[in-house]
Amino acid sequence: MKKKSHIIKEPGASTAFSLIRPYFRENILLILSGLVFLVFADALQLFIPRIIKWTIDDLTMFRQGGTWLLHYALAISCIALLIACFRYGWRRCLIGTSRRIEEGLRDRLFTHIQALSAGYFSRTSTGDLMAHATNDITNVRMATGMGMVAMIDAVFLGSSTIVFMIWINGWLTLFALIPMPLIVVSARMFSRIMHARYRDVQATFSELTEGVRERFSGIRIIKAYTREEDSSAQVEKLSRTFVKKNIDLIRITGSFFPLMMMFSNLSLTIVIYLGGRQTIFGDISAGDLVAFISYLGLLTWPMMALGWMTNLIQRGRASLDRIAVILDEKPDLEDPGHPPVFHQAGLCFESVCFSFSPGGRRILDDISLSMEPGQILGVVGPPGSGKSTLLSLVSRIFDVTSGRVTLDGQNIRDMGLAHLRNRISFMPQEPFLFEGRIRDNILIGNMDAQEYGMLEAAKKAFLLGDIKQFKYGLDTLVGEKGVILSGGQKQRVALARALLHDRDIMIFDDPISQVDTQTAAGIIDSLSSFAKNKYVLISSHRISAVKRAHEIIVLDQGRIVERGNHDTLMGLGGYYARTSGLQDMEEDNYAV
Repeated sequence: MKKKSHIIKEPGASTAFSLIRPYFRENILLILSGLVFLVFADALQLFIPRIIKWTIDDLTMFRQGGTWLLHYALAISCIALLIACFRYGWRRCLIGTSRRIEEGLRDRLFTHIQALSAGYFSRTSTGDLMAHATNDITNVRMATGMGMVAMIDAVFLGSSTIVFMIWINGWLTLFALIPMPLIVVSARMFSRIMHARYRDVQATFSELTEGVRERFSGIRIIKAYTREEDSSAQVEKLSRTFVKKNIDLIRITGSFFPLMMMFSNLSLTIVIYLGGRQTIFGDISAGDLVAFISYLGLLTWPMMALGWMTNLIQRGRASLDRIAVILDEKPDLEDPGHPPVFHQAGLCFESVCFSFSPGGRRILDDISLSMEPGQILGVVGPPGSGKSTLLSLVSRIFDVTSGRVTLDGQNIRDMGLAHLRNRISFMPQEPFLFEGRIRDNILIGNMDAQEYGMLEAAKKAFLLGDIKQFKYGLDTLVGEKGVILSGGQKQRVALARALLHDRDIMIFDDPISQVDTQTAAGIIDSLSSFAKNKYVLISSHRISAVKRAHEIIVLDQGRIVERGNHDTLMGLGGYYARTSGLQDMEEDNYAV
């Protein structure tokens, strides 16, 4: 599992509200409509206690008969119906807008993450990114949807209710509101603690997600080595940490909400005692007391909404802070965004050095070489010598630390990334297949290709025979990461994809590592035929893959230790010659 830094980077220019401000502007009419519906729904609630007052007063004074009671009941029913309609309206507008914000923010986050450089994914876990794209986005939705509703209820319904209470009896209202300052102080104190603990919960959720994802991905290795118990123990440890952080949070939220209720009930106690005395002495009517208690009940929700709003907004703010950190990340690679001027001078590495971190160990050291269109460059060397890294510099998956790589006389760092990569067809060392059909995986990067082109690419990759054996041919489902295919079949699907994506720079990273000798020979013939007017770069552990290259370089600890064609290197008697001899012996023994 990837290790993450526990240092929390604070968001920079992308402050919390600036992230969602564009979505508020875009949906301003819906938001305003929703607020109007919400205010009307809250306002109508204020009339129900007045009707109850009139009903109680008429009953206690024996002033009206059953007809008036029916009128009061119908009035309350009509108000309830209108409230229901307005509630539907504000839910449709405000909650609907929060869903649009969720969609827009998730799309923006995903698009930004895709634009980040490869180095970012080396230091960030997949689980953390998944948590940002799911849990954090959901928290933002709740904060912008129900959080806004709770805020309006707390402000409008709360203040309006207090006005109606003062209308009944100002002195009684003053005593009923004694707990209010305690609510404000408690909300401010608890909000700071909740914000910090929500961030801790989100961070541990990311670690738990990554831990579970990693073990599901590696389930076959876990089973092969019977490490189920260890795997379960590690996930349980992550789960316990997640639960502990949530319990720490619940200690705060679990204290906050009951505290709000306690203050509400304290107000009710005061009203029952003092209001009851005023009713007995005739200062207010029984209807006024019942209406006052009803308003106090209405005030309980705004008081609770204040706590809920604090909860939602702090959770959403913590999530926005985490999202802002990602959106403040800048790609390591600069994209000048303009096409280069071509001078037809080949592909050159000029004193290229590379390390993954400033001042870190050099993965490549002083690499200089050049090739012309129509040439094949072979790259060999022991594991960890820098072969794959060298190839990745051509497509700017990574940028050189020093020196430069030029293509047709132009520094590739001065080229637009999209323009450069559209000239490259790349087969990685570890073929990755997406869940879906073989057809879909071959078509990646060239969705307009015809059936004939796909079959021709599969034939050159020596995959066509396997496809014909499948019941559904190109429409065969490969499963997650191509699980139903063998390693060699997955590699040849990736090779067919690269061959179909015919470009003037062809990069093949260990293209025959998982196929038999006979199939490998056929694949090498296919790759050699692609050299016409193209730059072909082949990295491999198997010498047979590079024998026909115009130039072969041998890397060791990031430096070129041997170079030349096959015959020249065999004559040197170095790593290349020794490895070639050993592999020839293995193939002879296998043939016997």
